[in-house]
Amino acid sequence: MPAPDSLDASARAPWRWPRFHPRTVLALFGLLLAMGLWQGSAVRLNLLGDGSRQPWSRPFLWELTGSLSAWLCLPIIRVAVLNAPGPRVGWARFLGLHGVAFLLYTALHITVMVGSRHLLYPWLGWGAYEYGPLVFRVPMEVQKDLIGYAVVATVWSFLDTMRERQARALHAARLEGELRTAQLQSLTGQLNPHFLFNALNTVSAVMYEDLSRTDRLLSDLGQLLRASLEHAGPTWTLAEERTHTQRFVDILTARFGERLRVRWEVAPGLEPVQVPRFALQTLVENAVKHNQDRREPLEVRIRARGEGGGWALEVEDTGRGLGEPSPAGGTGVGLEHLTRVLALLHGERARLERGSGPEGGARVTLLLPREVTV
Repeated sequence: MPAPDSLDASARAPWRWPRFHPRTVLALFGLLLAMGLWQGSAVRLNLLGDGSRQPWSRPFLWELTGSLSAWLCLPIIRVAVLNAPGPRVGWARFLGLHGVAFLLYTALHITVMVGSRHLLYPWLGWGAYEYGPLVFRVPMEVQKDLIGYAVVATVWSFLDTMRERQARALHAARLEGELRTAQLQSLTGQLNPHFLFNALNTVSAVMYEDLSRTDRLLSDLGQLLRASLEHAGPTWTLAEERTHTQRFVDILTARFGERLRVRWEVAPGLEPVQVPRFALQTLVENAVKHNQDRREPLEVRIRARGEGGGWALEVEDTGRGLGEPSPAGGTGVGLEHLTRVLALLHGERARLERGSGPEGGARVTLLLPREVTV
């Protein structure tokens, strides 16, 4: 049995409607046309074996009207499969939806099939069409329709499952590639002269004055490099992200001194929340690089809070803002990459917003859904 939360999710799931591409419609038409001709040939041979004097055209018309009317009714099966692909949506929904769909399918199929024969027989000059006693014919057609419905629904459900698995595998591969890029970019950002040289230069400046501080800075730098080299998942907890970012901030503070102040505002209970790795580090680095030439003190505020049905991570600074040119140039280091990571992790449920703080500085907010995608 599905878990209660999965039942609730299926009950809240929006109704899905099929979208048939012209090539798919034509392929299904050709398949059922071939099946009608094949069945017509089989019925013709059976009649000959029984010594029947029925003209050869009759069995072909019977089977073709049966198969092509089934082709017209296929959207009913498709709707049922889309909205109840398997018992995992709940047995009540699965059996109820397919039961109603089958009754609608067989009623429409029999009506169209028999109605078309009543129209075609006189038009072809064959006289009136005699279907036979309904009390026997309808149950016979219903049994045949039940087999056809079950086969088509099973095949469609199997194909949908295979496509979903392929899509998930492709999504995972893309996410893995994006994660590798994030790790390489993070490592490159720490090894290039703009960070590593300045960090080592800062260590060199304080090593003869404060050995304990030098030891802490070297430890922070080593931990930053280790986190970038580790092959881990695309997310980790906010507590881990805060620890990692604080090491990064400590190195920046040692370099800029009183010109840089960082303030944390994290709502209680958010430490276990999963966030993208290196997200806050990217935003803090972006804020500092775009204001590194300013002589006025720069304050960077890092916030984490609940936001509607999810979470918000926000980095705001008191610098020049997004609209002014900066020594870093461009639109912000890592922001476009971070936007792609959010899209791969959460699709349209997450987004990155850019704006201005109360002092005119830049404000970047990550809006994340409550559920976690790993």
